[in-house]
Amino acid sequence: MHAELLIHASWVLPVDSDDRQLADHAVAIGGGRILAVLPSSEARASIAAREVLELPGHLLIPGLVNAHTHAAMSLMRGLADDLPLMTWLHEHIWPAEGRWVDQGFVADGTRLALLEMLRGGVTCFHDMYFHPEVTAQASAEAGMRAVIGMIVVDFPTGYAANADEYIARGLAMHDAYRGHPLVRVAFAPHSPYAVSDEPLARVRTLADELELPIHIHLHETRDEIQQSLRDHGERPFSRLDRLGLINPALLAVHMTQLEEAEIARLAETGAHVVHCPESNLKLASGFCPLAQLLDAGVNVALGTDGAASNNDLDLLGEMRTAALLGKGVAHSASAVPASAALRMATINGARALGLDHEIGSLEPGKAADLVALDLRAPHTQPLYHPVSQLVYAAARHQVRHVWIQGEALLRDGQPTRLDERAILDQARGWGERLGNFA
Repeated sequence: MHAELLIHASWVLPVDSDDRQLADHAVAIGGGRILAVLPSSEARASIAAREVLELPGHLLIPGLVNAHTHAAMSLMRGLADDLPLMTWLHEHIWPAEGRWVDQGFVADGTRLALLEMLRGGVTCFHDMYFHPEVTAQASAEAGMRAVIGMIVVDFPTGYAANADEYIARGLAMHDAYRGHPLVRVAFAPHSPYAVSDEPLARVRTLADELELPIHIHLHETRDEIQQSLRDHGERPFSRLDRLGLINPALLAVHMTQLEEAEIARLAETGAHVVHCPESNLKLASGFCPLAQLLDAGVNVALGTDGAASNNDLDLLGEMRTAALLGKGVAHSASAVPASAALRMATINGARALGLDHEIGSLEPGKAADLVALDLRAPHTQPLYHPVSQLVYAAARHQVRHVWIQGEALLRDGQPTRLDERAILDQARGWGERLGNFA
């Protein structure tokens, strides 16, 4: 067999159906695809590679999938901390967005987020924000895999005047990126409290026609539930179910306020949940019943939310928080084991985005999206069980290499496409402007 790249590592976690932990294995790559995952001894004897990379002490994993974020909001990191969600939104974030968010803000904020995510092993992200076509362009230029949300809200912003205009602009972006190798789109109505019934129903119809995911904040706080009961006479989940949105295309983000019947309905319909544990904790939004969802068979992915409410885009850290918090909420040390947390950050995210045939695991035929971490640091030694060490002890500064579709976008800890100095200079400039506003 001939390969363009052959990577030898001390450990490989393919995140396959058997959750194997493979010692002294290699991954062969060609044409942007994984050609083989096999023992290093066999690879040396049977594969002729143009480039061979030896990574002793390293762990290879699938690229991480950040299933919910607002990339451009990286420029609002730390702007209004330690506040309840609605105070944070109405009195700080939305006024700042009204004053500052334009195409330049989104472009610079997205590049900052891409740099941070790549350095943390994220190879695919699902975004929801204004000027999504700018996020799409920045992602494509950086070589990042992305699913970009076509944002929809009822109220006017600098991006669109009403729900019809949001949808029209989103559909134009969908047409522009049809068939793109890295960038896809999804519908992204912000939340039940920000979008009325008519545009929600239209989104469902269009999503059915175009076979696209629907990405929405749902059951994030107790106040959201009470507001919906007051204004609509039903819980937000019931309202979306009545409108036909609780279906396999749905990615319901947060879900901290769930009843048993709603969990059963999610499992019955095949809808997906995106868990954002650190943002939920920081905003005191509540606790997603993660173990119950997993036990019910619901596909749960993992997201960071935006850096304005997290305050980082560290999916490795999110895995650890999800596993630990899941145990605490379930009152069970065996709930949400490390292997489940890793699946949430890889194959489960890919499945939620409709990309599990392409990414999320290291298997022959899939895209070569993978990450190498150096586990030789004191805090990850000795190494008994690689998946436990990854989830409970490893940190993002140990990410040394990242490949997307076979291209090295991080090599020896350094980005290959993104101009780090320019990105940080732009971020500091925005910090001065927004700092004066805050």
